[in-house]
Amino acid sequence: MPTPRDAESQKADIRKDVQNYYGQVLKTSKDLQTNACVTTARAVPKHIREALQNVHEEVSLRYYGCGLVIPECLENCWILDLGSGSGRDCYALSQLVGEKGHVTGIDMTKGQVEVAKKYLDYHMEKYGFQTSNVTFIHGYIEKLAEAGIQNESYDIVISNCVINLVPDKEQVLQEVYRVLKHGGELYFSDVYASLELPEEIKTHKVLWGECLGGALYWKDLFLLAQKIGFCPPRLVTASLITIQNKELERIIGDCRFVSATFRLFKLPNTGPTKRCQAVYNGGITGHEKQLIFDANFTFKEGEMVEVDEETAAVLKNSRFARDFLFRPIEDKLPTSGGCSVLESKDIITDPFKLAEDSDNKKPKCASNVAGSCCGKKKSC
Repeated sequence: MPTPRDAESQKADIRKDVQNYYGQVLKTSKDLQTNACVTTARAVPKHIREALQNVHEEVSLRYYGCGLVIPECLENCWILDLGSGSGRDCYALSQLVGEKGHVTGIDMTKGQVEVAKKYLDYHMEKYGFQTSNVTFIHGYIEKLAEAGIQNESYDIVISNCVINLVPDKEQVLQEVYRVLKHGGELYFSDVYASLELPEEIKTHKVLWGECLGGALYWKDLFLLAQKIGFCPPRLVTASLITIQNKELERIIGDCRFVSATFRLFKLPNTGPTKRCQAVYNGGITGHEKQLIFDANFTFKEGEMVEVDEETAAVLKNSRFARDFLFRPIEDKLPTSGGCSVLESKDIITDPFKLAEDSDNKKPKCASNVAGSCCGKKKSC
């Protein structure tokens, strides 16, 4: 069994390998050997496409991510981006939170942070802001306290294909929980494995750099969330990952990988919440008529939707509370099957099932997504 010193040394070696991969080996997303960091996502709202198009070209070219991590309802929010890389998502978000909001990016690759900082004035002037609302920090996402990030200081934390690059994922999630305000959210895209990874995969340098070697077994995310205090993870989107390298395919064997976006909420202890009927008021920028909250719940303006206890708690105790009306569920006759409509709903938590279902429904050629990369940055 490795000693604490050996474990720390191994973590340091992994950090060094990842820094080299994203600082020296990769020059643009074309250098990647899998599609883990350039998987497509669902159609991107117009206001987000425009925000991404306003980001400087060099920043966008140095972006390596596995999903679009720009959630809804962002005005005036304070957002922390874990593994912000060249800053693409930070600069897009800075437009969406507005001048009264703020975006902080933290990344361990010095070269990427330098690229991001180079364009602070460019984006401030392009957006017409009097002062920049973006800050970049060189540091480690599992050591946010060392980087000076205070308790309960952010409304939202995002991460785009980065947590898989950190050996101690529990420590990352604990730090996120600490810096989030009550009612805050971790909205993140990452790579997950279909099984516990064997050592041959976990110790392979290229597979680590390509976001596969450090992938978490997807069921372990639910265990970690419960242990730390988050609400159960809510699956948003998922895409199967393909390998474009025969040698890497041989090493991976039967293991499958998926890029998936989850949202994790940190809620105050307000006691049990009853299931209820939720009515979306509409009006969230870019989602005025319909809010696709996750893979299981879509809310149309003015339409009454029955939600379970967990969903009710999230909506009532987060930044979304002002956008909904809530009504108690009156006693009513059960359906012919003896259960309510909600109880009969097939809640999807498995990202591989969602990815396969989505793959079967979509056309073979997907366009109009978040760049062909939905990703971002990196760190991955």
